[in-house]
Amino acid sequence: MFTETQNLQDHQDAAPAPINAAPSGFAAIALHAALHRALADAGYTTPTDVQARAITPALAGRDLRVSSSTGSGKTASFVLPALQGVLDVRAGGERRERGTVYGPRVLVLTPTRELAIQVAKATDTYGRHVQGLRVATVVGGVPYGAQLKAMRGPLDVLIATPGRLIDHVKSGKLVLDNVVTLVLDEADRMLDMGFIDDIRFIAECIPKTRQTLMYSATFAGNVGRLASELLKADAQTIAVTSHTDTHEYIEQRLHWADDNRHKQALLDHLLTTREVDQALVFTSTQRDADWLADRLADMGHAVASLHGGLPQGRRNHVLQGLRSRKLRVLVATDVAARGIDVPTISHVINFGLPMKAEDYVHRIGRTGRAGRQGLAVTLAEAGDAGMIRRIQQFTTQSIPVATIVGLEPKKTAPRTTGSAGFRSEGGFGGGARPFDRKPRFGAPSGARKPGGAFKPKRPSAFSK
Repeated sequence: MFTETQNLQDHQDAAPAPINAAPSGFAAIALHAALHRALADAGYTTPTDVQARAITPALAGRDLRVSSSTGSGKTASFVLPALQGVLDVRAGGERRERGTVYGPRVLVLTPTRELAIQVAKATDTYGRHVQGLRVATVVGGVPYGAQLKAMRGPLDVLIATPGRLIDHVKSGKLVLDNVVTLVLDEADRMLDMGFIDDIRFIAECIPKTRQTLMYSATFAGNVGRLASELLKADAQTIAVTSHTDTHEYIEQRLHWADDNRHKQALLDHLLTTREVDQALVFTSTQRDADWLADRLADMGHAVASLHGGLPQGRRNHVLQGLRSRKLRVLVATDVAARGIDVPTISHVINFGLPMKAEDYVHRIGRTGRAGRQGLAVTLAEAGDAGMIRRIQQFTTQSIPVATIVGLEPKKTAPRTTGSAGFRSEGGFGGGARPFDRKPRFGAPSGARKPGGAFKPKRPSAFSK
């Protein structure tokens, strides 16, 4: 989902608008009345930067190459034009015979199940007034039956992960001959997960006349080469933000730990502060996620783990617990947390560092959403200095070092000099700033103490 700024006006003090004043905001975009009504219902009046720049060329049928940061509203920038396309086809008098499988008009590919579900939810929100709109998701980890039923009936928009989609295509149960719009959301992540050949296969199953909208954090390397293969020569490039941009609503901190026990103590302190509304803790492996969630549950936290080794039903249950605030802490791996959009996540804590520097940017983007302030804390040991250095080189920003009173490290801090000449050091032997008892983002409303009724059982990812 995306965030908007509602332009509220004091009608008593404001001057009367000219009679022929040109429309502004979403009202100025040529969308069907049903879509404008849905936007109004949701309270959205002003498009974000990526929406303002991408929706109009997408409506005109242009292929797009879009790089935009997480939380920028990119989902609406492709969902709204896609729905407009569905409405245009219907207005043209196209009729589909009952009993014939036509497949979807719009196909959206995502790297993870969670992101697919998020996109489907957004599509339902913006298409709520589109009569008879059919939206389906095809993802792994769920039974085939319901998916097969959805694909047999009338279908407007299909959101899918590549692996399960190919299963249905190869079985002959899914037809892609009538797709007019192909969207690749978070294409860089799909390539990281090894889906490049799957994407090429799917693209070959879709008419060459299609419109392709490709979204990625970066278009360097393999992502850029794939874009050149899939997009038309006149594709428009829209770069809204870069991984080097400063995160306006996110404060970043780096805590050096002497060893794993010290790192656990730092985590325990952070999770018991009043400023924590909800926290997302990242680990490097599925095993670590389960172990850490069990440890925190034993301490009384309302916590669960989330990773790719859990069945889809279990993952849905955990995410619902997070959104309903029954969970205060979620321990997750990178892939599983992709697509999580919960504005009440006040803290992101890197207990285990990511495998790639760009994943750091996606991780911290889970907080500081919907205009709220967030805190991203990285807990690192001396052996993590190389990754800290790569993160700082990738973002061209240093991560300020901080300490917690009574939990100061005893070892000397490693040097993490970045390519821009900055240096993040101190902490172990001095030079780090103390942990602010009142962070600049303030204490979120509704913060609760550890514990609660929600303590879900977490089946091991390695058990039958």
